[in-house]
Amino acid sequence: MIISVVGTRPNFVKMAPVIRELQRRELPHKLVHTGQHYSPQMSTIFFEELGMPQPDIYLGVGSGSHAEQTAKIMIGFEQICQQEQPEIVIVAGDVNSTMACALAAAKLHLPIAHVEAGLRSFDRTMPEEINRVVTDQLADLLFATEASAIEHLQTEGIDAAKVHLVGNTMIDTLHTHLQRALDRQPWQTYDVEPGGYALVTFHRPGNVDHRETVTELARALAQIAARIPVIFPIHPRTLANGGGLWEQSGVRIVEPLGYLEFLGLMARAQVVITDSGGVQEETTALGVRCVTVRPNTERPVTMTAGTNQLVSPHAEKIVAAALTSTTQTAQIPPLWDGHAAERIGAIIQNWLMGAARS
Repeated sequence: MIISVVGTRPNFVKMAPVIRELQRRELPHKLVHTGQHYSPQMSTIFFEELGMPQPDIYLGVGSGSHAEQTAKIMIGFEQICQQEQPEIVIVAGDVNSTMACALAAAKLHLPIAHVEAGLRSFDRTMPEEINRVVTDQLADLLFATEASAIEHLQTEGIDAAKVHLVGNTMIDTLHTHLQRALDRQPWQTYDVEPGGYALVTFHRPGNVDHRETVTELARALAQIAARIPVIFPIHPRTLANGGGLWEQSGVRIVEPLGYLEFLGLMARAQVVITDSGGVQEETTALGVRCVTVRPNTERPVTMTAGTNQLVSPHAEKIVAAALTSTTQTAQIPPLWDGHAAERIGAIIQNWLMGAARS
């Protein structure tokens, strides 16, 4: 039996096609939701829109410091693994749920598969970087989205036999749901025209936890909003940390959006301004310009092949990048073809057959 783990919005998007593929192959499977994201806007709507089965087990860990959250997940997931005795545990991405469940499984000597392995920003101030490195060191099957990830794993001494370049399951999900998202025409809700607005997301602590940085970001958005409409689906924590600055910028502040509405808006945006890893990948697949406000990215293929540009959190640089009239021809990275989950399913099934024979 397989146990797969989700905990946050990015996990849902990455794991939905994998879960569907496991079901198609009729592999015994149980889905565990740690509850790291738990509000309807951050969790329930994603299960509904992505057609995911309801979790077999829900831990409900909720919020807390990194240590508190990780500890709660480990304690709960250890009990699940002891009860279920899975043949393999599948984790995805780089959130606290990913590392915590991998660590709990490893200490019980259970095999681990990591979807989206090998990505590196080389910035240990990012909690996600620590989660990635630890999870990859523990994993028995490592599924990489791009060639640079393979190189990183080789440098870190990971056995090449464990590593598989499979493509990007987030792009599988995008391919599956893009037409439905466009059919909704979500831009009409905000009275904007396709190709005539900016879409914004900010959530990383380095951007939203410091007043000086928030001031620069809000100033940039105000200048952009003076030229084109700006739609900003904002996380409650990001909104609270802004101390009113976001609302004063002239930007259209809205609650967090479901997957389909956000995808539809992103697909027809003039530019997306973000600090999200997944959005960098999705805009590359869509051929939409992306301005990533970060000092680094763990997804370099979005810059070398895609439409992504890194900028520092200074208003002038953000505005210049966002309002540039230059266009970049996007290339779709190898194996970002909507079939990554099929490759993962085949590898896991073969691995299970081999494990049964040994």
